[in-house]
Amino acid sequence: MHEHDTTSPDPRTELRADCDRCFGLCCVALPFARSADFAIDKGAGEPCPNLGGDSRCGIHSRLRTSGFTGCTVYDCFGAGQQVSQVTFGGVDWRSGPKERARLMFDVFPVVRHLRELLWYLNEALTLPAARPVHADVRRLLSATERLTRGTPEELAALDVGTHRRQVGDVLLRVSELVRAGTGGGRKGDRRGADLMGARLKGADLRGASLRGTLLIAADLTGADLRGADLLGADLRDTDLADADLTGALFLTQPQLNAARGNTGTRLPATVDRPGHWISRD
Repeated sequence: MHEHDTTSPDPRTELRADCDRCFGLCCVALPFARSADFAIDKGAGEPCPNLGGDSRCGIHSRLRTSGFTGCTVYDCFGAGQQVSQVTFGGVDWRSGPKERARLMFDVFPVVRHLRELLWYLNEALTLPAARPVHADVRRLLSATERLTRGTPEELAALDVGTHRRQVGDVLLRVSELVRAGTGGGRKGDRRGADLMGARLKGADLRGASLRGTLLIAADLTGADLRGADLLGADLRDTDLADADLTGALFLTQPQLNAARGNTGTRLPATVDRPGHWISRD
């Protein structure tokens, strides 16, 4: 459960999961292995034993205490309802031939990737400093939206990696333009760095590039991350208590869900404060 912000008109509010309109695709299509995040092994295309016939999780309110923390971290950016209601026209994977169900499961992660890109591209258009590349952003936004409306066969055959790289190149230019105004510059370039377990309490990371940085279990309590680029940063078990992420670039809900924080953590208005942060206080 999350605190939900209802004041923002940002189009990213449409890129949120609506489980009531989904056929439980993340609980079927995706595999997971027994680990600290999952209590059991499950293969791709195999329904989770906790999934009911109504496409609802039978242990949703106690996933963390039942050993399914990984489920509480995941977010599909609304790909579930897109695939269920649009791509496959509201026909459940339980109906029809098995081949059709397999195609749905193949398409789901592709659409999830595309909708994540839509999140980043929509954010880029809200950044005044990135105006010089807004035309390229709009072009890619239109192209990505068009791809999400493809047929199941078109989506299954899509080279999403190539498209993701094209979007990534433009988002890098966006990041450089925005961070140039924050004083981040070269000294703040920590792209792809291994900062696992790093002690960065109270660190001044304003405008830093933390794109793809490993921050697993790092201590960022009280850190200043205003304007930092967090695209693809691994925030699993990162301590963000009392940190300031106001204006952080390309921050997503799954990243926050995987991290630790508290009511003192300052967040952009387009993301929610995870429920387990609140209970932690």
